[in-house]
Amino acid sequence: MTTPVNNFSQFSAGDTATASAAKDDPASADRFLKLLVTQMQNQDPLNPLDNAQVTSQLAQINTVNGIEKLNTSVQGLSGQFLQMQALQGVALVGRDVVVPGKQMAFSDGVGQGGFELSGAADSVSVEVLAPSGQVVDTLKLGAQSAGLHSFDWPSSTANDGSGLTFRVTATTGGVKSTPTTLMRSEVKAVSTNESGGMQLELGNGTTVAYADVKAFN
Repeated sequence: MTTPVNNFSQFSAGDTATASAAKDDPASADRFLKLLVTQMQNQDPLNPLDNAQVTSQLAQINTVNGIEKLNTSVQGLSGQFLQMQALQGVALVGRDVVVPGKQMAFSDGVGQGGFELSGAADSVSVEVLAPSGQVVDTLKLGAQSAGLHSFDWPSSTANDGSGLTFRVTATTGGVKSTPTTLMRSEVKAVSTNESGGMQLELGNGTTVAYADVKAFN
C-alpha cells in the first residue's frame, strides 16, 4: 500500500535551496517540478497540499529562471557595449579632445584653454600661470553664459608654453566662484583600466577617463 505523502512544509524548505541553485544547474528546475508532481500524485486526499504553497513554489522557480535569462542578456549587452566603446576609442587616436584640466595648449604661439560655467556669470577672468605659480597675464572675458567656453591667449613671449597653466574666476551678483577648467590635447593611445573602463592617454602626459571627455575636435 502506498503511503500518502503530505509533508509539503519540509519539501518546500528543502526545495527552496533547489530553486535558488537553479541559476547554476538548469537541471534543478526539472528535478523540482518532478518532485512536486510526484508529491501531488501521492498526497493524502483528506489533507491535500496547500494551494498557496504550491503556487509560491512554482512562482519561485519561474522567477529564478527568468533572472538567469535576464542576467545572460545583460552580460551579452555589456560585452557588446565594451566592444563598441573600444572601437570608438581607437577612432579617437590622433584627434584632439577637451577634458577637465588646467594645462595651457599652444598652437602657432597662441595659448588655448577653456572652462565650463554651471550658470551665467556677470564677469569671467582667466589668469595664466608660470610653472612657479606666478601670474603671467590676466584675461578679462566679461559676461558669459552657462556652458562650455574657450579662449585664446596670444603672446610672443610664451615660446612653446611648456609648463604654463591657467585658472578661471567667475563673478555673479558679487559672489565669486571657480568654474571647471578645460584643456585641449591630442589622444596618443587608448587603454582600459581594471574595471574595464576606457582611458585616454593624452599628448600632454596626462591620462583621463573616456567618460570625462567634454568635446571632440
